[in-house]
Amino acid sequence: MKAFLYFLIVLFVSGPIIAQKQKKRQDINAIKSMCGCYEVTFNFAETFHYSNDSLYKPSKTKVDKGLEWAQLIVDEDDKISIQHLLQVGDPSAPHIVKHWRQDWLYQNTDLYTYNANNTWSYTNLPADKVKGQWTQKVYQVDDSPRYEGSSSWVHVDGKSYWENTADAPLPRREYTTRSDYNLTVRGNRQEITEYGWLHDQDNAKVIREPGKEDIVLAKEKGYNTYVKVDDGQCAAAANWWKKNADKWALVRTKWNQVYGRNKDLTLAEKVDHKVLYKYLFDEGYEDQAKINQVIESFVKN
Repeated sequence: MKAFLYFLIVLFVSGPIIAQKQKKRQDINAIKSMCGCYEVTFNFAETFHYSNDSLYKPSKTKVDKGLEWAQLIVDEDDKISIQHLLQVGDPSAPHIVKHWRQDWLYQNTDLYTYNANNTWSYTNLPADKVKGQWTQKVYQVDDSPRYEGSSSWVHVDGKSYWENTADAPLPRREYTTRSDYNLTVRGNRQEITEYGWLHDQDNAKVIREPGKEDIVLAKEKGYNTYVKVDDGQCAAAANWWKKNADKWALVRTKWNQVYGRNKDLTLAEKVDHKVLYKYLFDEGYEDQAKINQVIESFVKN
């Protein structure tokens, strides 16, 4: 009888732990399945606008395509990092563009929330609020921050997806052409599909000013499909990363030091009339000291 009771106690205690480990393994498999070579179609359309200005002009619908290599660069139990590289131009001699990066952290409590005007607010969440969740941290091409949020991966009815809403800077396609708003509220859904994966977005274009209520200027739909193709099609991007991985590891090391300060962060848009990625993309920024110096020059506090 005692042995049976002991068995029941062990089963009661270990059952949820086993289920949690199985769920986490599903999550990891879903995240890592986003690696590889993809034909990407980027689709963005402004759906509604709320401006009182009769001369208001909505953003043009944007449709673009390309090859993208998603390289797994960190594969740990509680952290997965994927570097995206665009491969464009003549297939026989393609041009490689270092693109965005996404880090996934399990049960992470330290977040940087974007608050407009190149400022991020540091937030420390209670551990019970992120239990079983993954934080997706999205970075600019120079590994400076963009946006991040914590949510659970969902695996149900044959679907695997993660969705979250986060405040973010304007994407390049917008800030290079518009200055009438200063923040994007991004509704992100990343779903694993039979063809690869889908990045489904419902975004709001927001005017945010201190001490005032946010003004929603317009809404936007984003629908980006990542169709898996043979990895050989992205060989040029994969080879580029092998040659340049050490440099960008040094860049991440410095940024990790900055983020590790766990305090609000404001970055300069330019230093000596030059944006950060143009410094880091130039030759001559291959050693840690010089990388540290230029990144620190952009950190205002």
